[in-house]
Amino acid sequence: MSELQTLQSDLLARIDGAASIEAVEAIRVEALGKQGRITALLKSLGGMTPEQRLAEGPAIHALREGVTAAIGTRKAALERAALDAKLAAETLDMTLPADRTPPGSVHPVSQVLDELAEIFADLGFAVASGPEIEDDWHNFSALNIPETHPARAMHDTFYFPDEGEKRMLLRTHTSPVQIRTMLKDKPPIRIIAPGRVYRSDSDATHTPMFHQIEGLVIDRGITLGHLKWTLETFLKAFFERDDIVLRLRSSYFPFTEPSVEVDVGYSLINGKRVIGGSDGWLEVLGSGMVHRKVIEACGLDPNEWQGFAFGTGVDRLAMLKYGMDDLRAFFDGDLRWLRHYGFAALDVPTLSGGVGVPA
Repeated sequence: MSELQTLQSDLLARIDGAASIEAVEAIRVEALGKQGRITALLKSLGGMTPEQRLAEGPAIHALREGVTAAIGTRKAALERAALDAKLAAETLDMTLPADRTPPGSVHPVSQVLDELAEIFADLGFAVASGPEIEDDWHNFSALNIPETHPARAMHDTFYFPDEGEKRMLLRTHTSPVQIRTMLKDKPPIRIIAPGRVYRSDSDATHTPMFHQIEGLVIDRGITLGHLKWTLETFLKAFFERDDIVLRLRSSYFPFTEPSVEVDVGYSLINGKRVIGGSDGWLEVLGSGMVHRKVIEACGLDPNEWQGFAFGTGVDRLAMLKYGMDDLRAFFDGDLRWLRHYGFAALDVPTLSGGVGVPA
C-alpha cells in the first residue's frame, strides 16, 4: 500500500469514528488546514517536474476530495443526530393552560373592514372583489381617465413590463371592480368593493400599498340626494354619533359628473379632533354621479340607468375613529402597536351592539 493510500485510510477511519463535530473539525485542520498534511502534499507539487506532477497530482487531489467529502458527510450526520436528540427532548404538554401565551389580536384594518361590511349589508349592498393585478383598460380607460391624466404616469402607478397587447399594472383603486361588476351583472347594482390598492407614494399619511373601499349604485332614477343620504347614514353608523354633519364640495373626478368631495364636521376636545360637531371640517370621501361614458363603456344605456359612486381609504377611517397618527405603523408589524390598537377575536361588529368596540 502506498503512502497516500495509507494516509487516506487513516484519515477516513478517524473521521468515521469521530464522536463530535469538534472532533471532525480537529481532523479537518490537521489534514486540510494551512499546516495540514494534505496541504503540504499540495504545496509540494510546485517543486516537482512536469512528469512527477502528472503522476502524483491526480492522486493527491483525489485524496483531498475524498477527505473533504468524508468530513462533510460526517458533519451532516452528527448535526442531524444532535437535532434529533434536541427535538426528542423538547416535548410540549398540550394539557397545560395557555395563559402564558400572549393572545393574538385582530388588525385595525381587518376590524374596520368588518365594520364597513356590516353597515353596508344593512343598506342592501353586496361585497364585490376583483384582481389586484389589472389591465390598463379596466383601471383607467373604462373609467374615462384620459391618456394624459397624471395618474397614468410611472411616478404614480406601478406598471409591469410590457408583454402582449394589454399593459398590466397594480391597481391604483378598487374602481375596476365596479367596471367588472357592471359588465358581468345586470342592474340594479348595489356593491361595495374593499381591497388593497397600490400607488407610488410614501410618507406619514401615504404608503405604497393601502386599503380602499368604494361603493357603487346603479338603478333607475338615482340622484345626488340618494348619494348624500347613503353617505350620511354610513358615517353616522361608523362613527356611532348622531351629530355627524356633512359638507359636499364641488370637485373633479374623470369617472363621475358631477363630482363632490365629502367633508365631515369635527369637534376639538382636549386639543384633538374628534369626528362629530362643526368646529371644523375634515375631508373623508370622494364621490359623485357615475359619468355617462363609464355607464356606456359597460354596455348600459345612460338614459335609462343612473348611479352614484364613492370611495375612501380604510386605513384613514381607522385612523380617524381610533386615534392613530401615522399610517406607516399599520404595516410595520410592531407587536406593541398591534397589542395596543388590535381587537380581540370576539369583538365582532354588529349594528345592534354598535359596530365599534374599545380597542
